Amino acid sequence: MTNRVPGVPRVLRTLNDRAALELLLEQGPLSRAQIARLSGLSKPTSSQMLARLEESGLVVAGGTSAGHPGPGALLYTLNPAAAYVAGLDVTPGLIRTAVADLTGRTIGTYELTAPEACGGEVDQVIAAVEGAARAAGLTSDAIHRVVVGAPMAFDHREGRLRYPSHLPGWQSPTLLRELAAGLPMPVVCENDVNLVAIAEGRTGAARGYEDFFLLWNEEGIGAAMMFGGRLYRGRTGGAGEVGFMPVPGTPLVRNPEVAETGGYQDLAGFQVVPEMARRHGIDHVADGAEPLAGTGRRGAADPALEEAMAILRRASAEAEGPYRKVLEEFATAVATGLSSIAGVLDPELVVLSGGVFLAGGEPLRALVEAELAELSACQPPLVLADIREHPVLRGALECALATTRDEVFDTSR
Repeated sequence: MTNRVPGVPRVLRTLNDRAALELLLEQGPLSRAQIARLSGLSKPTSSQMLARLEESGLVVAGGTSAGHPGPGALLYTLNPAAAYVAGLDVTPGLIRTAVADLTGRTIGTYELTAPEACGGEVDQVIAAVEGAARAAGLTSDAIHRVVVGAPMAFDHREGRLRYPSHLPGWQSPTLLRELAAGLPMPVVCENDVNLVAIAEGRTGAARGYEDFFLLWNEEGIGAAMMFGGRLYRGRTGGAGEVGFMPVPGTPLVRNPEVAETGGYQDLAGFQVVPEMARRHGIDHVADGAEPLAGTGRRGAADPALEEAMAILRRASAEAEGPYRKVLEEFATAVATGLSSIAGVLDPELVVLSGGVFLAGGEPLRALVEAELAELSACQPPLVLADIREHPVLRGALECALATTRDEVFDTSR
């Protein structure tokens, strides 16, 4: 008597469906024959599968192949309208929002200025999602999932926020539950720098790496870690809060949840750059260097941040002289904290992200890497981030898309 495993044909069909959908996502449009060859399925099985996926609305047929004799083969693509997601980048005074279709293409963006005028946090999120949906030609009911990125830690285990002082106005201890109750679709909240790491891991400088560390430097210093291809959040969601990490020459931070200065932030944050410039005899305003308008995440430019990035941009173009000395001193400060992190994690790769590092560019990256080689027994390669425009927002969309595709591609549901 032959033992049969119940449901095996259905499981295999589901696996084949997912493989085909992923092929169309990565390589589409494809013909039946191409899908059969790439998936290893027979042509009849491939045809049946595509007919089933087309009927379910997951794939669409359109266009024909060209470049060979005879009639062109019908091409199939992933249906972009099979699902939509929204991502939010929440900063003081501004919420940037975008909607993407299932292929990952951004189809609508919206900026909610003065969000506090909309009411509490839930009302702000609703207004931002509705604005982006309208820009995409949709209603908010069409959005399958929302991911919110903000400069704080989210303790999903206890359902509370950590470091809420980083974002004035977002103080509700029950925010996660309130968002779940106030919006009709699933809503996930994630630390902003974690989302930058997700974006770099999926489509940026860390693509193909299972283990990497991302160091962010803009309005503040933060970090994110990927281990085995998975984001590491820590027990309470606070992994990566390295801004207040003790380092030589800066005050110890006794209460990180409310502190605003001290630690690594005081050693290598943007605010030290103008101070270094003055120590080296640079009067930045008199030198006529223009600030980099609009490069920060906030709605209104931060003059101090803009000045720091302008100095680093000028310094990156100088091979010697006082600006070069500023770049070297700043690189030593960055490497000092990074050496402790590298010694503990020993990552495959370190990604430098945020406006401060990008302003310093390749010359700053090379100096930090050289300093790190002298300060740490672990010497991971350092790269600059690839995603320069709205990386938090891109990470929010990538995070939402990953979960939504898992759900949509599971045709056994």
